[in-house]
Amino acid sequence: MSRIGRKPVQLPTGVEATIDGHEVRVKGPKGELRMAVPPHVEVSSDNRSLVVGVLEGAPPRQGGAMHGLTRSLLNNMVEGVTRGYRKSLDLIGVGYRAKLEGRKIILSLGFAQPVAVTLPDGISVEVKDTAGQKENQIILTGIDKHLIGQIAADLRRLRPPEPYKGKGIRYTGERIRQKAGKAGAR
Repeated sequence: MSRIGRKPVQLPTGVEATIDGHEVRVKGPKGELRMAVPPHVEVSSDNRSLVVGVLEGAPPRQGGAMHGLTRSLLNNMVEGVTRGYRKSLDLIGVGYRAKLEGRKIILSLGFAQPVAVTLPDGISVEVKDTAGQKENQIILTGIDKHLIGQIAADLRRLRPPEPYKGKGIRYTGERIRQKAGKAGAR
């Protein structure tokens, strides 16, 4: 059994969890999330907490792996509906900027045409100016940790930071190892 999986997920006040067969719903002040329980695992409710257990007869490797994973996903759901998640990206480069048009974010990244990305429901976006530069930080917020991370990774993949000048889209606080280039190779 997983050490992480053995710890119960505490439900803070204002958060309700319902177990419906192989589906768990967590409802809180910021919204509601659903998750299908993977095979080999069972979830039960116990006095303001969720307890994850491995089913009898489950293969040890799959049961143990799903045990810890399910507990972590449930904990992320509880934290998401209480506090929410936030991920920010920086646009580094001359002329790189972002603007919002409804549910679309329009990115100017040095390509011939601007790139338009449609955002799914459940994610709110803010474009900020930092250090006197215009529209160079994108802040994603929402209650689903997986969705926030996936959208941030998709945006970063449009123009990943390059190692010579550091231009591109990077996570806020991410360090890019700079290469010396031809002039520094002497």
